[in-house]
Amino acid sequence: MTDRTAPVAHPINSLMQQRWSPRAFTDAPVTAAQEASLLEAARWAASCFNEQPWVFITARRDAEPEAFARLASLLSVNNQAWAPKAGLLMFCFHRTTFAANGTPNAVAMYDLGQAVAQMALQAVELGLGSHQMRGIDLERARTELGVPEGHEPVAAIAFGTVGAPSLLPEKLAEREVLPRLRKPIAEFAHAGQYGTPVKL
Repeated sequence: MTDRTAPVAHPINSLMQQRWSPRAFTDAPVTAAQEASLLEAARWAASCFNEQPWVFITARRDAEPEAFARLASLLSVNNQAWAPKAGLLMFCFHRTTFAANGTPNAVAMYDLGQAVAQMALQAVELGLGSHQMRGIDLERARTELGVPEGHEPVAAIAFGTVGAPSLLPEKLAEREVLPRLRKPIAEFAHAGQYGTPVKL
């Protein structure tokens, strides 16, 4: 396997360096204990007023094949080419209003993102890869997964044991080994006002 550790410009936690978004997964199952650990990581994410507005619909390929196939059928055609090889699929929703008073929660998707980010790092800790996808059938997800009104589907995630790029179709295999690139900090961080470089 190619080393996918991020070439950082400044020191960060090693879990962050090792997290990336593979598409090649082996047929190794994701266990119930691993799934529980991922969801526990999400459970302890920060959220506005401790609202915890996230909802996850999950299915493990080996343990829940019918539910897994249903989730896989909601993925885009491109994602169906590789994601069903993963051991666990998860669909992510957020509740759009605060439970206490029904007012709109403008940061619910932001909070969901924090929960998912924690799961992605926990996956690294567990020796798993994760790949987040917006390529899903949003309308079918709304109607077919039994999630109550007032929740919005946002993304799906594939979790599993990372496999060799050769497991993928040629074009995807080529993308799997491309250099990992990120914008330099100077392009997105500003000191005091927009356009003033941060001095690091």
